[in-house]
Amino acid sequence: MMSHRRFTTMLAGFACAVAVSGPLLAQAQAPKSGTPPEARAMLERAVQALRADKQKALTAFTRGTKGFSQRDLYVFCFGPDGKLDAHPNPALMGMHASMLKDKDGKAFGLEILQAAQPGAFAEVTYWWPQPQVSGYGVYGEPYPWGRLENWSNDPKPKTSYVTRIDDQVCGVGYYN
Repeated sequence: MMSHRRFTTMLAGFACAVAVSGPLLAQAQAPKSGTPPEARAMLERAVQALRADKQKALTAFTRGTKGFSQRDLYVFCFGPDGKLDAHPNPALMGMHASMLKDKDGKAFGLEILQAAQPGAFAEVTYWWPQPQVSGYGVYGEPYPWGRLENWSNDPKPKTSYVTRIDDQVCGVGYYN
């Protein structure tokens, strides 16, 4: 028969194992990709940030700070000239919307500019490379955002919520 001391020791060990593995299990079960409601909520926060201080907001979007980087969700914005003012991939900064086409040749950048309306969220679907998600957040943080090796070479279907805020057209997309 098991002694009371041995039983207590085993029970304490089991409790420690559960306490340590619980958060790991929860993290393993967490969705790897952002969801449509999360993308919409991020865009709503981006609208508020732009209205509060446009330049600080664009910087936060590009750097992925202040909660504007969650797994594979991020904010992008086109300025009044149709060029990207905010995007985590530095190679795309300043690129004109007319240059953005998906693997099927769809000019989704122009479609985003046309679909975006003040005070409403429109949806635009296209193919786009998906950033790799790590346990540290999008783009393999703590490394700088948007490192090109952290983007997949295989485009995935993506739907972006887009809206117009003053002279900016901004969006947040999720992978379908």
